[in-house]
Amino acid sequence: MDPYSDLALSKSPRKFKSRAPSESKESSSMEYDTEYIQYLPLYKAVDNGDLEATMDFLIEHPDALTASISADGDTALHVAVLAGHREIVVELVDRLEPEDLKIQNRNNATALNYAAIGGITRIAEDLVAKNGGLLKVANQNGHIPVVVASLYGHKGMVRYLYSVSPKEELSPATNNKNGVMLLTTCIMDELYDIALDLLQHYPQLAFYQDSDKDTALDMLAQKPSAFPSGTQLAWWQQWIYNGIRVPHPLASSHSHGDIERPNKGPTDRRNIVKRASDQLLVMAWKGLKIFVPAIKKMYNLKLIHGQALAVLCCLCEQISTLHRSEFKEIGVYKAVFNAVKHGIVEFIVEIVRHYPDVIWCEDDLNRGIFLYATLQRQEKIFSLIYKMGAKKNSMATSWDKYHNNILHQAAFLAPSSQLDRVSGAALQMQRELQWYKEVESIVQPKYREMVNFNHRTPQALFTEQHRKLVEEGERWMKDTSESCTVVAALISTIMFSAIFTVPGGYDQYSGIPIYLHRNSFMVFMVSDAMSLFASTSSLLMFLGILTSRYREEDFLKSLPTKMIVGLSCLFFSIATMMITFGITLFMMLRDRFPWISFPIMLLASLPVTLFALLQFPLLVEIFFSTYGPGIFDRPKKWSSFEQS
Repeated sequence: MDPYSDLALSKSPRKFKSRAPSESKESSSMEYDTEYIQYLPLYKAVDNGDLEATMDFLIEHPDALTASISADGDTALHVAVLAGHREIVVELVDRLEPEDLKIQNRNNATALNYAAIGGITRIAEDLVAKNGGLLKVANQNGHIPVVVASLYGHKGMVRYLYSVSPKEELSPATNNKNGVMLLTTCIMDELYDIALDLLQHYPQLAFYQDSDKDTALDMLAQKPSAFPSGTQLAWWQQWIYNGIRVPHPLASSHSHGDIERPNKGPTDRRNIVKRASDQLLVMAWKGLKIFVPAIKKMYNLKLIHGQALAVLCCLCEQISTLHRSEFKEIGVYKAVFNAVKHGIVEFIVEIVRHYPDVIWCEDDLNRGIFLYATLQRQEKIFSLIYKMGAKKNSMATSWDKYHNNILHQAAFLAPSSQLDRVSGAALQMQRELQWYKEVESIVQPKYREMVNFNHRTPQALFTEQHRKLVEEGERWMKDTSESCTVVAALISTIMFSAIFTVPGGYDQYSGIPIYLHRNSFMVFMVSDAMSLFASTSSLLMFLGILTSRYREEDFLKSLPTKMIVGLSCLFFSIATMMITFGITLFMMLRDRFPWISFPIMLLASLPVTLFALLQFPLLVEIFFSTYGPGIFDRPKKWSSFEQS
């Protein structure tokens, strides 16, 4: 593969495009240049990193220093740079004149272009130190080295080349696409600080498309990880994230969230003290992240989120100056619906702040933002409908090109990417029902019976779309219940028999247990009885699940509730069973082995811990999905949308 085919790298996903064979050779002449063959020993020596052999050859053949030694017209410097042999590069650079470093091969690639491909920053520094003009030499596709490095995702190389490249080469006023290409690739590679700086130099880049017809806004709409709404954190990570203070990206006065904004109010004692305390907090967190990896990860994540939000603000500020008729031409609507698809709430909020009418935009099938959010099961986007006052009624009563209203959208089966976020077909069905019921609660009654072009009401469409999921949910519930039933039945049998074979036995005359007056014996009796009762209750619950009718509505609360009770009782019965076992061993061995208590408790806790690790997360998930606060957010007031 030609190492310089980076120019056709596609950004999403990144891949190589084929290059026509005639790019580097003139097919009309059909002549094969064999001049480079005489330099084959030099090529091998450079490619293998043999400095001594390279220097010996150059001493004998001084003209080989700038000669073409490959079929693509590469010089020895090209080969050394691409192979990553810095020692040879340094020697060659010392022997070459500054203008010799600008020699291009048949693909118009300089040695610095190859350095950008390889991503070795120190080699690029050596080349730029000798001739800074290399930074402006473009390849056959018109890309300067910093753009080439960004196409290959070499972040360190991009940062260095951007710091030394002349900014006028990235101006949209030129006839090339270097500026917008660098902007979109930096957004893809999460180099938001560079993207932010580039936008501050040339805000007009927000309107341009790169070589792949992508805009910066559209690329940002496909990066949910760049925003808090698209990042899943554990509770302890969220706690650290909320507490961290990071420096403000200094990009926009409209940034919101946890990132501290520069104070623009009057300069009084209170403001000075607040700014000083904020700076101290930022410095403290910077120090902590050096020593604590978890804090470093959250610090960098929050910094990226702040920078991405600042980039979004810059883009929205520029777009808000356009007329609505220009939005489709530069792909604003496409970006909005990409953001909805990926659930980026911050994107929708920010663009509506700058241009409120965007909230009414529609896609090619006449689906509005909230119809599309319902179809894609993006609950965070859908929840914005509650914060829009009277507009909610208009948006909830629209329909698409095929007369599917918002309830029809909820009746379609969710995308697999959203279903996979929930474990188990039964819980997936429950989530689908929750969506349908939620949307049903906001539409007018007549919309519940409206038919689409296929003469399907929302309820009929829901049943048709979810028939297979209901079957899978039934199978999942039965398989889980059958497995748990075996365990519950086994525990019930053991605990029932244990009560008649108490430790120490019975008095042969009175029939009273010998250890009856010991406190430990009472613990044994109570734990045995509780384990028996809990396992029996669990057994009955799982039998109830096995004999259920499995209607669609049963997956909403009836079946999950039975599963919650069954798993809870089973977990409790296992815990009390191990207590019973442990106290029995303790009573039998304590006189001879007084130290036996601790290892017994340790061993008894092992199966309980294993069960908790394996099954407790499922129990918690079922409980919160059934009786938790829900996936939809209904705040009382949200001034931003109400004002719009």
